[in-house]
Amino acid sequence: MDTAPPQGTDELTYRDATEADVPELVALVESAYRGDSSRAGWTTEADILQGQRTDPDGVRDVITSPGSRLLVVERAGEPIACCQLEHRGDAAYFGMFAVRPGLQGGGVGRRVLAEAERLAVAAWGVREMHMTVISVRDELIAWYERRGYRRTGRTTPFPYGDERFGLPQRDDLEFELLVKNLAEGGTGRPR
Repeated sequence: MDTAPPQGTDELTYRDATEADVPELVALVESAYRGDSSRAGWTTEADILQGQRTDPDGVRDVITSPGSRLLVVERAGEPIACCQLEHRGDAAYFGMFAVRPGLQGGGVGRRVLAEAERLAVAAWGVREMHMTVISVRDELIAWYERRGYRRTGRTTPFPYGDERFGLPQRDDLEFELLVKNLAEGGTGRPR
């Protein structure tokens, strides 16, 4: 884990989300991916998906499901990022990753991902981290590849017609599985 925060910032702290965090976490995830506010960061999906990214029920499910946790990342007591970890046998699933748009590109995401990998290994002894990314998100996939994730070519269809996942603006969306081996010392230490 990165022990020294970037110059001019406070240290990041991590905690498990509670149901009281749901409204703030929904707003954080939405701001990172959808609408005009997301355009301040580079993770926006506003050009490929409109509508919602998540909702209170979806966030609450992650918080309360067995073998799942939603990490809240705070700086000076203020939530600035979050991510989901779910135990799936020899692997952990990483999802619902969001960093406040104005803070993207400054190393926060890299540090959160590294800490999530470390926590997954420490808590569950997993050998791999899995995630799914919309396959047309080339810049985002490249970011994960630089952090040791590899494309598998294994895809699942986007849930067209289910507005809980947004309103697609194109007809070629699908999710691709990305995998990182954590057993060979690849526990997410920043490069």
